[in-house]
Amino acid sequence: MALGSFSFCQTATPPASVSSPGRASCTSKHIAIKMSKSAMMDKKDKLKMVWVWTENKEVFCASVERGWNTFLFHPKNRQLANDWSSIATIQPLFLEGSHVIDEQQKEVAIFYNVSSPQDLQTLKPEEIEADSLIISFQGEWQVIPAENIVAAFQGFRGAVLAVSTSSTDAQVFLEALEQGLDGVVLKVDKLDEIIRLKGYVERRNADCTGLELTRATISKVEVVGMGDRVCVDLCSIMRPGEGLLVGAFARGLFLVHSECLETNYIASRPFRVNAGPVHAYVAVPGGKTSYLSELCSGKEVLIVDQNGSQRTATVGRVKIESRPLILVEAKEGDETYNIFLQNAETVGLICPSRDDDAKTVIPVTSLKVGDEVLLRKQGGARHTGIEITEFILEK
Repeated sequence: MALGSFSFCQTATPPASVSSPGRASCTSKHIAIKMSKSAMMDKKDKLKMVWVWTENKEVFCASVERGWNTFLFHPKNRQLANDWSSIATIQPLFLEGSHVIDEQQKEVAIFYNVSSPQDLQTLKPEEIEADSLIISFQGEWQVIPAENIVAAFQGFRGAVLAVSTSSTDAQVFLEALEQGLDGVVLKVDKLDEIIRLKGYVERRNADCTGLELTRATISKVEVVGMGDRVCVDLCSIMRPGEGLLVGAFARGLFLVHSECLETNYIASRPFRVNAGPVHAYVAVPGGKTSYLSELCSGKEVLIVDQNGSQRTATVGRVKIESRPLILVEAKEGDETYNIFLQNAETVGLICPSRDDDAKTVIPVTSLKVGDEVLLRKQGGARHTGIEITEFILEK
């Protein structure tokens, strides 16, 4: 059943709020945050499956080109399966009643329609002998039934897939109760649905790939005037040591820490990053950047930690307010990078890890020349956020 599969990262569950003997003070020079291994993001790969159910040749070709080669057919379409098998190497499966069989007439899955809560209750994992179970949810209710299936089939030795008629439905099934079903059968005749689902898969798979972060040395800290700074409030909880990649130049983005730490003067806001002024770049999925001023509810950004681990998060709200700013410059080799940040104790940059496995954040109000911070180096030339090859001078 490896055909039609893709690597999909499991999203870790946010831990409880940070505890420490006494509250951490953002006025301290360095904030050291002990991270247990269980609190780190779990990057274990989880194999998901995408099978395609279509009679459209264009959809078939697009699926094969994107690495999806398991196809479901009605028995009446055996000739279509033979024709397509002559074009590309595929795994044709056939739906006969409630059974899904392969070319050798071997049963590989059970097909089950769910149209009521009673139908769900009759599904017993221990009674299913086939390698896989395909569920077709009838009616408008799909999200809650899918979550019920994920809960009921924990530990099931086989795979559970859901029939989805759009890439949006497929995403719901793959994320139900965070763990998601084992895969989807994408039943579509529109090419756009294949493209959208593949784009979603690629964005999520990128979360499995660590980003390379570089040490940069602070060379200048200067209080400047007022500016319109952007607070990015996410639909996700950030852990200590996590933040957003932000910078005045796309070629060098600083790792700006979230406001997840408790202080004596303000409550923790683990969903927020006080990211910088409106002109700054921020890293978004797909190796792209966006201006902070372009972010709005529903857009996606990358959460990155000190080790370069990344995950995608959705923006819930953006706040733009006039605040006093600090200009921070850092050098890496012969290159100089800069970032403007609000002049406040709750705003900090993340530093390289130390031997004692502590996560260290330096508030911008305590930064001094010689301090080391983390930087993401990348191509500087951009067109609508996409990296391009051309001469560019930023200063």
